[in-house]
Amino acid sequence: MASTDAAASVVHRRLPLPAAAVGLGLRRALLQDLRDAPAGDFDFLECAPENWINVGGPAGEALDELARRHPLSCHGLSLSLGGSAALDSQLLLQVGRFLERHRVPLYSEHLSYCSDEGQLYDLLPIPFTDEAVRHTAARIARVQDILGRRIAVENVSYYLAPQPAMDELAFTNAVLAEADCDLLLDVNNVYVNACNHGYDADAFITGLPAQRIVCLHVAGHLDEAPDLKIDTHGSAVIDPVWALLERSYARFGPRPTLLERDFNFPPYAELQGELHTIRRLQASHAGAARG
Repeated sequence: MASTDAAASVVHRRLPLPAAAVGLGLRRALLQDLRDAPAGDFDFLECAPENWINVGGPAGEALDELARRHPLSCHGLSLSLGGSAALDSQLLLQVGRFLERHRVPLYSEHLSYCSDEGQLYDLLPIPFTDEAVRHTAARIARVQDILGRRIAVENVSYYLAPQPAMDELAFTNAVLAEADCDLLLDVNNVYVNACNHGYDADAFITGLPAQRIVCLHVAGHLDEAPDLKIDTHGSAVIDPVWALLERSYARFGPRPTLLERDFNFPPYAELQGELHTIRRLQASHAGAARG
C-alpha cells in the first residue's frame, strides 16, 4: 500500500494542472464564445503556439485576455520530433518565449514527424524501431534542455506502420523511458488506432506508465468503415470513446482532460454539453487509483 501511495504522490506533484481540470481548444472561430462562456464551463484552454506567435490585432488581444483569465496549455505542431531534419532552434526559442510570456504550465508535442526539406503539413508515423526510439528520444531530450522544462508527447493516429520491429505500445513506452518525458494520452487516437490496426484499446492504455500521463485529449473522428476511422477533430465524441475515457479514469484516476474540436464547430451549447460530460466522468472516478 505504501508503494501505491508513493506513486500517487509523485503523480500529484508532477501534474501541471489540477487532476479534475477540463479544457477546450482555443480556436479563432471560438474566440467570442470562449470570452462569453459562463464561469466553470472549462478550467484551461489549449492552443498551438505556432498559430499565435507574433499575432497582434483583435485576435492577439483576445488571446491575451483569455490567457489572463484561464491557464493556457500549448500543444505544438511543428517540432517534428521523429524527423531527420535538424531541430528548428529559432522556432524553439520563439516557443520558449511564448510559454514564458503566458506562464504556460504544460507544453506538449506529437510523437511523429512533419518535416523533411520543409514542412510536410501532416503528422506522419515514426517507424517503430530501436533506432527510431534512440533518435526520437534524443531529440525530445534536446528540446527539454533548450526549453528548460519537461514536455509531454502525444500518441498520434496513424494509418500505416512502416516495417515495425515492435508494436506501438512498446515503442511509446521506450521513447518515454529513454527521453524521460511525459505523455499526453489522446484517448480518441487510441480508439482510432485500435480499430484500424486490430489491437485492444484497453490493453494499450493499461500498458502505459500511468505516472507519466499528465493530460488527456478526447475528440471526434470520421467513421469511414468498421475497420477504418479517420482522426479529424471535426465531430462530436462518440459513445465508445466516452466509454474508453471513463475506463481510463477508472484505471489511473482523473487527469486534466481537453476536448479537441478543430473545425465544423457546432453551437457552443453542444461543446458545453461535452465539457460537462468530461466533468461528470471525472467526478465519478475521483477516488480511483492514480499510480
